[in-house]
Amino acid sequence: MLNTLFTAASLLNTRAGHRRVACQEWQNSIQKNAGLAFIELINEGRLLCHAMKDHVVRVANEAEFILNRQRAEDVHKHAEFESNCCQYAAERREEEKMCDHLIGAAKHRDHVTASQLRQKIVNILTNKHGAWGTSGQRPPHDFWRLDYWEDDLRRRRRLIRNPLGSTHSDVSCKTLQEYVADEDELVKLKSSPPLFPGQSVANQNPETELILEGDDDSAGLLQEKEADNLGGPVVLSSPAQLVAPGLVARGTLSITGSEIYFEVDEDDPAFKGVSPKVLAYTEGLHGKWMFSEIRAIFSRRHLLQNTAMEVFMANRTSVLFNFPDQATVKKAVHSLPRVGVGTSYGLPQDRRASLASPRQLFKSSNMTQRWQRREISNFEYLMFLNTIAGRTYNDLNQYPLFPWVLASYDSQELDLTLPANFRDLSKPIGALNPKRAAFFAERFESWADDQTPPYHYPSFCSTAACALHWLVRMEPFTSLFLSANDDKFDHPDRIFSSIARSWRNCQRDTSDVRELIPEFFYLPEMLVNSNGYHLGMREDGAAVGDVDLPAWARTPEDFVRINRMALESEFVSCQLHQWIDLLFGYKQRGPEAVRALNVFHHLTYEGAVSLDAIADPLTREATEAQIRSFGQTPSHLLIEPHPPRSSAMHLSPLMFKDQLQQDVIMVLKFPSNSPVTHVAANTLPHLAVPAVVTVTCSRLFAVNRWHNTLGLRGAPGYSLEQAHHLPIEMDPLIANGAASNKRQITDLVDQSIQISTQCFVVTADNRYILACGFWDKSFRVYSSETGKLTQIVFGHWDVVTCLARSESYIGGDCYIVSGSRDATLLLWYWSGRHHIIGDNPVNGDYPAPRAVLTGHDQEVACVAVCAELGLVISGAKDGPCLVHTITGDLLRALEAPESWRQPRLISVSSEGHCIVYYERGRFCNFSVNGKLLAHMELRDSTRAMVLSSDGHNLATGGDNGVVQVWQACSLKPLYVYPACDAAIRAMDLSHDQRTLITGMASGSIVAFNIDFNRWHYEHQHRY
Repeated sequence: MLNTLFTAASLLNTRAGHRRVACQEWQNSIQKNAGLAFIELINEGRLLCHAMKDHVVRVANEAEFILNRQRAEDVHKHAEFESNCCQYAAERREEEKMCDHLIGAAKHRDHVTASQLRQKIVNILTNKHGAWGTSGQRPPHDFWRLDYWEDDLRRRRRLIRNPLGSTHSDVSCKTLQEYVADEDELVKLKSSPPLFPGQSVANQNPETELILEGDDDSAGLLQEKEADNLGGPVVLSSPAQLVAPGLVARGTLSITGSEIYFEVDEDDPAFKGVSPKVLAYTEGLHGKWMFSEIRAIFSRRHLLQNTAMEVFMANRTSVLFNFPDQATVKKAVHSLPRVGVGTSYGLPQDRRASLASPRQLFKSSNMTQRWQRREISNFEYLMFLNTIAGRTYNDLNQYPLFPWVLASYDSQELDLTLPANFRDLSKPIGALNPKRAAFFAERFESWADDQTPPYHYPSFCSTAACALHWLVRMEPFTSLFLSANDDKFDHPDRIFSSIARSWRNCQRDTSDVRELIPEFFYLPEMLVNSNGYHLGMREDGAAVGDVDLPAWARTPEDFVRINRMALESEFVSCQLHQWIDLLFGYKQRGPEAVRALNVFHHLTYEGAVSLDAIADPLTREATEAQIRSFGQTPSHLLIEPHPPRSSAMHLSPLMFKDQLQQDVIMVLKFPSNSPVTHVAANTLPHLAVPAVVTVTCSRLFAVNRWHNTLGLRGAPGYSLEQAHHLPIEMDPLIANGAASNKRQITDLVDQSIQISTQCFVVTADNRYILACGFWDKSFRVYSSETGKLTQIVFGHWDVVTCLARSESYIGGDCYIVSGSRDATLLLWYWSGRHHIIGDNPVNGDYPAPRAVLTGHDQEVACVAVCAELGLVISGAKDGPCLVHTITGDLLRALEAPESWRQPRLISVSSEGHCIVYYERGRFCNFSVNGKLLAHMELRDSTRAMVLSSDGHNLATGGDNGVVQVWQACSLKPLYVYPACDAAIRAMDLSHDQRTLITGMASGSIVAFNIDFNRWHYEHQHRY
């Protein structure tokens, strides 16, 4: 058993040994293979580690990038938030500043308005005809100043009371020694080197267009659309300058969605240095203008830079703003309504027209063609050229420019048919005298200054000093003149004191090349020292007062009238285009200007200098002073010769033939036999129903159709086949006897009212008739088509005794004036769009008058209104006649000869003639400013009168049935028609001024053939 155990044990040991050997081998094998595997594992681990590291780094980088991006976004958002907060805070501060600015401006405006209203109330109460005045009192001296109101031809003719006026008794005249210093300063300015010495005006390219940038259609439309979409209280706010006569005031212009505001910077040192007398006459320093009042917008120049804008208002005034640059001008225009440059020049009412260059306006307008066809006068055409070329009343350095037209100021009589009495308009004023022309030519040819381009004349023919020189006797120009001349008048030998002497100076003095201003052709008051200034004594011992007139002019009115006749004469009409070439056309600059002796100092020309390119403030200030001193030429309008005017003989040859036309064209008898007390001839061809509307004493009216073929007698295209047509066709309802409903005004009239032509008004479209005299103190509106009552208007405290209508404008809008026994007049507005009295059809039952006119102490017997002049002229039963503005200001009373009272008829023309008929056949002609020009007495009791459209002729008729034609200015007789068989009760003229229609006491109307051309001066003496 032990052996077995030992055997088993040895076997176990053997096996264990073998196992040990196998285990060792296995271990060895494992060690060998494990090393390789471990190495592989290590290598794989290393590779995996590197891959993992790259992955971790990549992930870390991506994470860092994401975190950085998020951090940057956070920083950006934070910065954007802070920026938005700052911007919002800045906008809020700007809005608060703007609100403070607007509030301050409103306070200033309220103060100015309150002062004006206070002065108006004081004037109303203390006037001779006011509540506190007595008819016997007379103020020690009435001072007057020129109003800024412009008529349709841009004439400023109204004089208004001047509460700031004085005789300037403390002002002395300059001595001759003082002119030496002034001339030395002027020579220094002229000798200053130019900024661009290489640029000669004579060699400038005349075709250079100076227009605002960005005029293409797409950009313009886009900006207009953007401007229309702007919101907020303030659309545009910009630094700006208010340019007014004698003043350039810095301030801030703000444009909202419906208004323009300007607030002057009263802390500006330049503003503080302005004379208080100048500021007193300056309007708009704290201005506010409604969009609804804007009628035209022009781009303008200021100091030869295209950076200004002029806005024309409904109250017939204008305001001029200068901006920092052209871009702001464009923004301002796009922020304002689309009104263009108005409706007068045949141009579209859009912003493109407002931004167009003067040359573009000239090419696009129809005014040249109208002038050639003689549809407009020479005066109107020259004013058009001045307006589009940048000449403006608001900048004395760019005052409108007119030519000397006459050359004879020493003769006792003036014959306007002799060419020798006229100035040669083909030459500039400096070249009329051959000796002086040779002097200027020699100056140009022998020019030796390399720094300054050569010129014939050192300054332009119109400067601020020139304008003030001519207008020194009228405020506000008197104060402007004194402010510019150290509070001194000119030396008595140098002041404007004689027309003839001024003309001689323009021919002899090498430093005087002045042309005229428009006032020489319409404003006689500029020649009168009405304010009593002490202007000194000349060396010959004569005191300087009123301007000495030529011997052929008895009064200032005579001189202005004859000067205007000369301007409109055929001789001037044939030459005027040559003067236009010199001042506005192809002879303004370049070689043609050299040949015409028409070169001025280079700093007077458009485009000669860019002020923005001048960095030195002192140099810029000196340049601006030079421009102000030398004047500014008008904008260059055309680069080819201006076309001449067509001959009057060519256009209408029949007007110069002695046509044996019958005086009476036709007689139309109405069945009613009731006297025709009112006639209204609204015969324009474009009307739906051109007609002659008549109203009888029994208040039966008729709309009698007008045939315009007869109105074309003597015009081109007229044929004798048209002659058989009668001009007036009786109203069918009257002719058929069916007028009881549609043609009768049945409302009860106060029994004390005497029906006359003053009791009715017919609207310009013949669609409505206004009647007064009703017992309930109203006047009423009736439809002429149906006869139905459409409106009852209350406002007076007693019976309405007379009505009057102004001329109508586009759309049929006009003014209606009603006079009453309560001694007041009310001014109403007739809306042609809504056909009612008042602006708002919703309140048509209770319209409010535009103004209440007071001053009479008796029943108002007659009235006339002229919208173009802005005047209402009325007469009380026993006098006097008062002149009011349409804003309610009482200007003056018309002083007739002693014992001439009881005015019965008043007629006023846009030319300024006011004809008043008094009882017992007495007529007076007053100027627009109240001066009695002429008077006469007739044996006839006149019942009707009418002025021609040009205001030159007056037709009258009365109880003796005779129509007489008079010269309006002198009341001299021109023609007497054969007597009719009945008294004349009413009359009116057709639109073409060729037919006079009278209403007769026999119940008929008579059409007279009338041709004012045969009484025209030139027709009588030349043809």
